[in-house]
Amino acid sequence: MSSVLITGASRGIGRAIALELAGRGHRVVATARQAEALADLPVAERLQLDVTDQDSVDRAIAAAGEVDVLVSNAGSTLRAPLETVPLAELEQLFQLNTFGALRVAQAVLPAMRERGAGRLVFVSSIQGRLVLPIIAPYGASKWALEAIAEGLAVETAPFGVKVSIMQPGAVATDGAAGAKSFFTDDDPYLPLYKQLPALRGEVITAEEVAAAVADTIEHTDPPLRVPVGVPAEQALKARKEAPEHAPFLTAQLDW
Repeated sequence: MSSVLITGASRGIGRAIALELAGRGHRVVATARQAEALADLPVAERLQLDVTDQDSVDRAIAAAGEVDVLVSNAGSTLRAPLETVPLAELEQLFQLNTFGALRVAQAVLPAMRERGAGRLVFVSSIQGRLVLPIIAPYGASKWALEAIAEGLAVETAPFGVKVSIMQPGAVATDGAAGAKSFFTDDDPYLPLYKQLPALRGEVITAEEVAAAVADTIEHTDPPLRVPVGVPAEQALKARKEAPEHAPFLTAQLDW
């Protein structure tokens, strides 16, 4: 069994991953910004870790012991038109979803490289390969994350490190419901905002994502990209087959 460190394990997908992996007998190090939120998880270690804070990351990695697998899950989202999204909010999103993921990967990689083995698993989204209007700030952070993950896959392969990118579609967590929104009462982009539920498609459970993550970790030769669930597979297939001369999903919008 592997020793697995999970970021953002206090709720949603991260919590489900911790439970799934612990249930399969792995040594799980669950981390979150507020360690007390992990108190009821049946895992080996519960540590405070803020992926946007280098000192916090360093302390957590030092306390975690040997890490065979990093599951980089911590993240957030927001809703805003690109015309008016506050750039400070966008910067914060990248700090968490993108730079934070790389910061923790940088912390665990030296030991993995020296051992000649390790796994990096990044929880991305279908929005790391396609763009949904109004959620484009989140999508941008995931496109960047996937570029980083693929770069790491190329650079670390000679050292025995394997990288996988998990790509679920809509997941039944409180992430979307709790997302910050930036609209005025007479915002011209509100018609697009109201179409989001239909565009996001069928919803899967956090437990389905967790099972896919666990299966990927236990796979001897995991793929780089792993669509999670039939809706994700269908969406990514449609994106791949769509013509490049127009933005994807344009024809589906009532605009």
